[in-house]
Amino acid sequence: MKKEITYREAVRIAIDTAMEKDERVFLAGEDVGRYGGSYAVSMGLLEKYGSERIVDTPLCESGFTGMGIGAAMNGMRPIVEIMTCNFSLLALDQIVNNAAHLLHMSGGQFNVPLVIRMATGAGKQLAAQHSHSFEGWYAHIPGIKVLTPATVQDAHDMVGLALDDPDPVLIFENALLYNRKGPFDSAAKPLPIGKAKVMREGNNLSIFAYGINLFKALDAAEELAKEGIEAEVVDLRSLRPLDDETIVASVAKTHRVLIVDEGWRSGSISAEIMARINEKAFYELDAPMARVCTEEVPIPYPRHLEEAAIPSAEKVAAAVRTLMKEA
Repeated sequence: MKKEITYREAVRIAIDTAMEKDERVFLAGEDVGRYGGSYAVSMGLLEKYGSERIVDTPLCESGFTGMGIGAAMNGMRPIVEIMTCNFSLLALDQIVNNAAHLLHMSGGQFNVPLVIRMATGAGKQLAAQHSHSFEGWYAHIPGIKVLTPATVQDAHDMVGLALDDPDPVLIFENALLYNRKGPFDSAAKPLPIGKAKVMREGNNLSIFAYGINLFKALDAAEELAKEGIEAEVVDLRSLRPLDDETIVASVAKTHRVLIVDEGWRSGSISAEIMARINEKAFYELDAPMARVCTEEVPIPYPRHLEEAAIPSAEKVAAAVRTLMKEA
């Protein structure tokens, strides 16, 4: 059935559907039960499934992430919710040294089918310890998959895809997207993990983006079209694995590249994408590649400084205009 719903509702429907279909699925995290989740994603699920499947945990990311790993290794299908990716650093040992590596270290004997959802990104005046974007960091690590749903459809579909995966999958949900409405088709066939999607066709340059920056790129593309610049906008969707095939095909079509990344510039996923294009499509380029990233500062609290620090449609459009002047 097709309808328009919010990103938050899409994630909730996906979790609800998965729990109805499979008794092994449970949700654990801080405030996911009685409070309904820090972003109200799990509102109402405690009443439907009870406290054994909607599990309020102590403030201990390492502890409840480790619990999820153990449950996954013993046949369950846990979904662990971490309030913000900033707090996931407290569970970094569990995610990297255990979840990501146990299959390798056990000689292929133990998969860890764990799903970890977490909010990411700035723009809500929550200051430095609640506003960063670490998805690029996690995309560095072999053994896990990193998904960044931007659309309402992907917010729903990626939960099911992650639960079907035999290995750990991290889903980064930009906090500004939860209230955003978009089309949702419950009968649509999900696009697989690891596939990017061309969201707007264009011939003059390629803009690669993910999460909320997809919409900033699309807004910029609309403005640039009025100036005669047709930008192709590609939703990366998955940061690990990256869809090299779609990226290279777009570069071969447009010959100019801009990457929009809410992570810091140094050592970012945008740097990785540039390196891959350099390796696989260097001779397709008509100009040096460019990127719009977050300024290399802790995200400020004041609204005007926060807005100045992160990518915007205006910054994207300005970068495109500069890029189009390159020979």
